[in-house]
Amino acid sequence: MDSPSYREGDRDVEFLDREDMRGVRLLLDYQKPETLLQAHGIAHAIVVFGATRIPEPARAQAQVADRQAALDAAPGDPALARALGIAQRVADKSRYYDVARAFGRIVGEQEGHHGNRLVVVTGGGPGIMEAANRGSHDAQARTVGLNITLPHEQYPNPYLTPDLCFRFHYFALRKLHFLKRARALVVFPGGYGTLDELFETLTLIQTRKIPPVPVVLVGEAYWRRAFDADFLVDEGVIDPEDRDLFWYAEEPEEIWEDIQRWYRRAGREITSAVPEQPCDR
Repeated sequence: MDSPSYREGDRDVEFLDREDMRGVRLLLDYQKPETLLQAHGIAHAIVVFGATRIPEPARAQAQVADRQAALDAAPGDPALARALGIAQRVADKSRYYDVARAFGRIVGEQEGHHGNRLVVVTGGGPGIMEAANRGSHDAQARTVGLNITLPHEQYPNPYLTPDLCFRFHYFALRKLHFLKRARALVVFPGGYGTLDELFETLTLIQTRKIPPVPVVLVGEAYWRRAFDADFLVDEGVIDPEDRDLFWYAEEPEEIWEDIQRWYRRAGREITSAVPEQPCDR
């Protein structure tokens, strides 16, 4: 009876961690959040992506001051000078923390108008994600975080609704849940993770794997350097209409108004049902 073979399968963690049990783990990674989201009536999401490394302005300015002090103590040090330049550019972008927070509040204020079913969904971490969740929390609305286990643990930000804070093992299942209820994708300046989510969404829309949704890139100056879609059109690797799968915006009210306008032109309600389509990856 002490042998591992005697344990019930669903209670044997060592057995579930085996290589040949990956299919079961994938199912659990999908089904637990799906069951709980359904139980809480979460049907529609405004998904917000952006850098974990863009903090609120006061913190960004404090980082600039710290690096300036370090450089003052060792003038001419190229590594410290570069670190200061990066901190200054992050501080310049920290205004997007306030934009994301204000946008999250706008969406949070809509919750009661849509049967308590439209919520802000982020990756659950710090930076821009924290800002969007924080804004929704400011409006006393529910807000969702889809966190993930990483080598350097990314802890949930403090503005998530506790019963709607999830942790995934597999990126693929996390991505599926981002888009399964998405009614718009709002993308702030970010790095590889942000680009990954943006390009996957654009690819799924382009290939008709998911119904089209508004995709808003916040911060035109940043995005035109990070992602030159006009160049891709000119090179013939995407079609001209693929350039129209997204647009730019700057301010929170503008983002929300643009999303609303997209739905009016499409003849749809933001919380209307859409035909079920596969979300393959």
